[in-house]
Amino acid sequence: MSTIQLTTPDGTIDAYVATPAGTGPWPGVVVLHDMVGVNDDMRTIAGRLVDNGYLAIVPNLFARGRVRCVPSVIRELLSNGNGTTVHDILSARAHLIADPNCTGRVAVVGFCLGGGFALLAATKGFDAAAPFYPSGRGNYEDILRGSCPIVASYGALDPANPGRGPKLERVLTDYGIDHDVKTYPGVTHAFANLTPAESVIRVAGLGYNEEATEDAWNRIFAFFETHLR
Repeated sequence: MSTIQLTTPDGTIDAYVATPAGTGPWPGVVVLHDMVGVNDDMRTIAGRLVDNGYLAIVPNLFARGRVRCVPSVIRELLSNGNGTTVHDILSARAHLIADPNCTGRVAVVGFCLGGGFALLAATKGFDAAAPFYPSGRGNYEDILRGSCPIVASYGALDPANPGRGPKLERVLTDYGIDHDVKTYPGVTHAFANLTPAESVIRVAGLGYNEEATEDAWNRIFAFFETHLR
């Protein structure tokens, strides 16, 4: 596990890379962080992927400075843009594909903000996408025609995604895109993330749920077995 400098069309950013033990090649996964950024939680998630036989890269989407990046990244997400953040994501994918330890098949996993970008990137050459409670406008009809297969996870009590799990499922069914969409009862936003602010988040009614998290990852790995192996 190491940090690299990732070349993108808009300059160099740092990215965290993790490789399974043993002999490859392996499929790859681009992991997209939430509003917290690249932290121990994202590195733990990369470790989970590595332990299941996937190369993982976590690009720092805020590498150009949090004060500058956060507003521009949010604007890009809400405008369904194809700007700097998407370029960074596709550069991370290209880095994995160029790695001789990669099979050439790559998925994208994202959380909250990163989940929204995972959906935006799902039509841009990935072999599968796995968004957790994706942020964004929820205009799935506009952004997902021609998408790769999607395995998505929502919380039924998520105030940021009211009714969006069933909506995503309807759109993917209409478009004939292979999918597994599940909305977990009794859980809300950020149920699969552990952050230093967990105690505060829980007061707000958000926070980690181990049972839903483990079920979501089991679904993801089963889905990836079909679409990446």
